[in-house]
Amino acid sequence: MTYSSRITNLQESATIAISTLATTLKAQGRDILSFSAGEPDFDTPEPIKLAAKAALDEGFTKYTQVAGIPELKQAIAKKLQRENSLHYEPKQILVSNGAKQSLFNVFQALIDKGDEVIIPSPYWVTYPELVTYSGGSNVFIETN
Repeated sequence: MTYSSRITNLQESATIAISTLATTLKAQGRDILSFSAGEPDFDTPEPIKLAAKAALDEGFTKYTQVAGIPELKQAIAKKLQRENSLHYEPKQILVSNGAKQSLFNVFQALIDKGDEVIIPSPYWVTYPELVTYSGGSNVFIETN
């Protein structure tokens, strides 16, 4: 099988490499606190599990609106107002399946082949690979 140049130009995911190492060390009995994959070190809270099960039982299993269901966007707007004193209309809120997917979409929309993308360092390890995949060139700027 031949892979595209977009894929063959990418480096191994540093996040996955660190996560794999942490899992390996844990399996060896080492006490490891991993900050790699961004997952909590506790189980999903019971109310969330029950809500997910109820949604399945109610047939809430189809695709939703791309930007998020209106009820969720409204709940997020209320949370931001209540807890952060920030006012946003639901139409200003976009719900996604995660930061990497959102950033991938943004980079694909904004970066053309040969574009230079300035990345302040330190940076999240995914940024350079997203730029590379999008055809851009990474320009790292050291910060303090």
